[in-house]
Order: sequence, then structure tokens, then C-alpha cells
Amino acid sequence: MRRVPIIAAVLVIAGIAAGTALPKTAVAPVVAERQASMKAMASAAKTISEIFAGKVAYDAAAFKAATETIRRRSGSAMVDAFPADSLGEPSAAKADIGQSQEEFAALARHLESLAAALSDAADDAPEGITEAMRMKPGMAMGSSLLGKRAGGAADSDPSKIPAEHVFHLMLQNCTNCHAKFREKRQ
Repeated sequence: MRRVPIIAAVLVIAGIAAGTALPKTAVAPVVAERQASMKAMASAAKTISEIFAGKVAYDAAAFKAATETIRRRSGSAMVDAFPADSLGEPSAAKADIGQSQEEFAALARHLESLAAALSDAADDAPEGITEAMRMKPGMAMGSSLLGKRAGGAADSDPSKIPAEHVFHLMLQNCTNCHAKFREKRQ
């Protein structure tokens, strides 16, 4: 059960009813939930990274759970987590999201498609990381806003390229989105 967001919402409503508003530094419930979602995706990406790097033993269920965490929290779920009235201070989400909604949504959908391809790769590798899942020497990482190059392997179906490459494209997608739509904090 999500007690924290519910309690926060009750406090906000109670504050409004009492004639007070949230202080400028207070975090609205939608922002707190969004931040928790981003932390969950970062933790999931760390799990996937450690599996590919061999820092932790391969566990198909853990790999699958991590990819599904990212998949479920991206796409339309991510777009919905950034309503116009939650952008800017005290959130790190730039108001540019509102002016560039289609671009932001494209990045969110791209992340979802990459996470879905990784989730499928977990289904295909119950015993461990296969050679087919590994990046090959010389594979281009991509460089456009959506983490791919025109005509490159990432333009094709992500399920057709090695899962490790898909993971790197996913990280690049996150970096591109943060560079464009997230305020850098000191």
C-alpha cells in the first residue's frame, strides 16, 4: 500500500483547507512519487549493469524484475508522472518538458521499447548471459537524441540486437533525457 503519497496528499489537502499552501521547498506528492520511481529505475539499471559486468551472479528472475521495473515506469507512465503543474522548483524537472512534450514522450516510449527488449532477453536466457546477448567489438553506441544513429542497428527492432547493446542504448536514452529535461543540482 502506498501510505506515504496518501499521507502527503492528505497533508496538502489539509493545508489548503486551513488556508495555507505548501512551502516553496516542499515536495508535492506527485514529485515525491516521481522521484521514487526514478530511484527505482536507477536501482534496476544498477542491477542490470552489475549482471553484465559480472559483479553479481546472473539471476534470470532478478534480471527480468529489473527490466520490468524500468519498462513499467517508462512510456506513458513516465509521461503521466510529469504533469505541467509539477515542473520547475522545487523539482529538478525543467519546465521545458511542457514545451517539448512530444520530444519527452518520444524518449519515454523509446526507453519503454528498450526495456521491453531486455525483458524478452531475460526470458530467452534462463541459465545465464549468452554470447548472443553480449556486445560485439566495434558496435556503435549511437549519438542522436533518441540514443541511436540514423541507419544504425538501433533503428531496427531492439530485440534483434544484443541485449548488452540495448542496455547501453537505454542508459544513453536516460542520459539524453536528463541532459535536456533535468536541472543540474549542486
